[in-house]
Amino acid sequence: MRGITKGYLIKRLTMLVLTVWLGLTLMFIIPRLAPGDPVAAMVSRLSAQAGRVEQSEQMIQAWQERFGLDAPMYVQYFRYLGNSFRFRLGYSMAYFPTTVEEMVMRAMPWTLGLLTIATLMSFTVGIAIGALIGWRPTPRVVRTLLPVSLCFTSIPPFMLGILLIYVFAFGFRVLPFAGAYARGVSPAFSWAFVSSVIQHGTLPAAAVVLTSMGHWALGMRAMMITNAGEDYMVLAQAKGLRPGRVFWMYGVRNAILPQVTALALSIGVIAGGSIIVEYIFTYPGMGYLLYQGIVNNDYPLIQGVVFVLICGVAVAVFIIDLLYPFIDPRITYERG
Repeated sequence: MRGITKGYLIKRLTMLVLTVWLGLTLMFIIPRLAPGDPVAAMVSRLSAQAGRVEQSEQMIQAWQERFGLDAPMYVQYFRYLGNSFRFRLGYSMAYFPTTVEEMVMRAMPWTLGLLTIATLMSFTVGIAIGALIGWRPTPRVVRTLLPVSLCFTSIPPFMLGILLIYVFAFGFRVLPFAGAYARGVSPAFSWAFVSSVIQHGTLPAAAVVLTSMGHWALGMRAMMITNAGEDYMVLAQAKGLRPGRVFWMYGVRNAILPQVTALALSIGVIAGGSIIVEYIFTYPGMGYLLYQGIVNNDYPLIQGVVFVLICGVAVAVFIIDLLYPFIDPRITYERG
């Protein structure tokens, strides 16, 4: 692989494993800091629904043994690490006997599709807007109108999501406000299902895109202005190259590398912000699943969802880091 050494690859893989391990450790500790016993809370919910539960104490003890909560904390920790790295996430306490793996596999495609499309759209549109604002030959009218698209940057994604629901779902009634596809539509590779998914995913994706693309635009604008006076830009213009080639190959290509670094660092923030967005839109993704785990104090579900999110973000950062030499050939991890 061009510009990447074996030693650097091993170092990055080691950092990847350490990142996942640290995240897993924190997610083992944090839910257990919350007051109360999850099994007792589950039995209390059953009592509230049924009116009374016979032999509740024996039931609590049996469920604690079933989920391994009666073992010492260090035993629970090492058992949890071993099962996580083998992707054996256990049974959900609130939805027993459904396994966490089954719930995660059902929710993952929705979050993966939503976040991938929203992140790429936000990054691409923001980079284009910032580059045009920072490019001197851009017409004044365009440079004046483009900043209007950045007015949603200071709004949290969930607040914009509520506003979009009010305007487009309850006001104009042109888009649905909940779910991933319409009732009565069977999941299949058909136009009815695909169009329904697009309609239901438009508002959640718009909440993520509109609130995040301004950051990319502002950063790209600053880099374009900085690169405008560089020698290679002056030489390209002096050689009489077409303005479009100068803009894309000399301006955008050299200014985009810091934005790629920012993209790697912000993937976790985007994933975290989508959790509340999915809850607001009742979107059946990982974020909504995590919310259900937190509400029900479901340790295995919380730990399983966060484990998958941590691994996804860590792998994405790892891949982006390896792409640097391909984006800019001047970057190399080989010793000169």
